[in-house]
Amino acid sequence: MCSGESGVRFGPNGSLFCVGTTSSDVNDTEADRDDHSPTRGYEGPRLVVGLYVALVFVATAAGFLTGAFVDGLDAPRFLFVVPFPASPLGFAAYGGLTVALVLGVPLALVVAVSQQIDETP
Repeated sequence: MCSGESGVRFGPNGSLFCVGTTSSDVNDTEADRDDHSPTRGYEGPRLVVGLYVALVFVATAAGFLTGAFVDGLDAPRFLFVVPFPASPLGFAAYGGLTVALVLGVPLALVVAVSQQIDETP
C-alpha cells in the first residue's frame, strides 16, 4: 500500500492513510479499500439524523426565547389538545415536540417505504 519513504498514520476516525505518498500510492490505496471502510464527514442517514436533531434543537431554543422575551402570550396547545404552560419551558417543549413530530413522522415513513423498496425483488 504505502511505498518508498512513506509511512502509515492513523486518521482522526481510526482509518489508515499514507504520509509522503505519490499519486500512484494514493490510487493503489483507493483500489484496495473496501466499501466498509470508515468514511469521513457526514453522509446518508448520519446527515439526516444530524439535521433532524439540529432542527429540533433550534425549535426548542426558539420556543424558549419566545416564552422568555414576548409578553402576553396564550398557553400553547400541543396537537390542539395538550396544554402547555405559558412559560419559557412550556414554549420550548411545545416548539421542540411540534417540530420533532412534523419532521419525524414523514421521515419515518420515508425510511419504512425505502426499506420495503430495497427488499422487493
